[in-house]
Amino acid sequence: MRAGRWCGEVRTVVNGRNVERRTILKAAGATAATLGLAATTGCGGDGGASADGTVTIRYAWWGAEDRAQRINKTIALFEKKYPKIKVKTDFQPYLDFWKKFNTQASGGNPPDVFQNAIGFLRKYDAKNVLLDLSEQVEAGNLRMDGFRAGLEKFGEVDGKLLGVPVGSNSMSLVIDKPVYTRAGVKPELGWTWDDFDAAMRRIRDRTGRAGDSGMYGVMYLYDLYLRQNGKAFFTEKGLGFTESDLTDWWTKAEKGVKDGRYADPKKVAQIKPKSAVSAELAGSEFTWDNFTVRYTSEGKSEYGLAPIPTTDGKKTGQYLGSLMLSASKRTRHPKEVAQFIDFMVHDPEVAKIMGYDRGVPATQAQYDAYKPTDEVNKAIAAYEESLVEAGVLEPITPHPNGADICESAFLRIAEELALGKRSVDEAVQQFFTESKTALGT
Repeated sequence: MRAGRWCGEVRTVVNGRNVERRTILKAAGATAATLGLAATTGCGGDGGASADGTVTIRYAWWGAEDRAQRINKTIALFEKKYPKIKVKTDFQPYLDFWKKFNTQASGGNPPDVFQNAIGFLRKYDAKNVLLDLSEQVEAGNLRMDGFRAGLEKFGEVDGKLLGVPVGSNSMSLVIDKPVYTRAGVKPELGWTWDDFDAAMRRIRDRTGRAGDSGMYGVMYLYDLYLRQNGKAFFTEKGLGFTESDLTDWWTKAEKGVKDGRYADPKKVAQIKPKSAVSAELAGSEFTWDNFTVRYTSEGKSEYGLAPIPTTDGKKTGQYLGSLMLSASKRTRHPKEVAQFIDFMVHDPEVAKIMGYDRGVPATQAQYDAYKPTDEVNKAIAAYEESLVEAGVLEPITPHPNGADICESAFLRIAEELALGKRSVDEAVQQFFTESKTALGT
């Protein structure tokens, strides 16, 4: 931690890092990666300019101590290149970050630049919080060329550039490779859900382990399933599926638990924060590709990435997700903020420092600059390359205002269903009731 960079006192979040991380990542995917242990309290600063023309901008993000250490190093590089721009930093665990940000935004004092996710773009645009960075692109202060796989469009909403991607990830099936080998299962691109179900039975019958950890609350997997069938979890204005659709999905999840294809949710809850795969309750589970590192650190086996099953043998519904950087509409230094974002997404040295902490680098220059040496990160890069080469990636629909509340409701209600606290019908009704309120529909 660099002296003078932190606002307020550092506090430690005790007994909660992994549980919180597990819960939020399941709900919000690549958008809530790497929840943390350390946080700072109130971060002030007037954001003005000093007598010599030096300006100060405030930068906030969610994440752990190791992410903070990496980001501090990148800021040191930025300040060396731009000596007239100083950066005050503030980081929090995911939930605390958004609580504080809501307070700051409501008070008209949000940070100049901050880590963001797609579920919040329309929400804070509607609240008049986010700066349209298009003008800074036109002014030459921010480059939007050189991004991988169409990621430059990820932060565009209604013709406005509200976020700039810093990394990418995509949904995948993380597998315990020796378990799949013992069961004689070889997942390949284009396999169907029927193939997947048959594979889960083989794993159950041949290894004595559930095939998968279960799919009640994996919202972003359900989104892919819907997209494979011409729908989507969200449209620009609301939900893109019906109560009947969700009833079918959750009924299939419940049936999978009853016949042993999916792990017992009660046992999965008991071993948290450990995952069902690393705890050897299941042979695989769906999650974001860059979370593979977690399984290696938790478990004793060898883990790999497998393709998403399809409905028609072709369409996976996948897209590259991303954390991004957004700017406050109230910033008094839009040029400097744009220069900061440009540096963070294009400079090769930043990629060497950050690695895959926030996903695979979004720009080609940064992607080329960081070459992972460990097998896990090599596999992540290879997986994303395979998606690009296969041509399965599609654009993501920008989430509506209120999407973050729907995501939280989906996770909570799905868990209640999995633990037997609600029936499928009750769970579906509750989710749609809460979502309609959140979305104003």
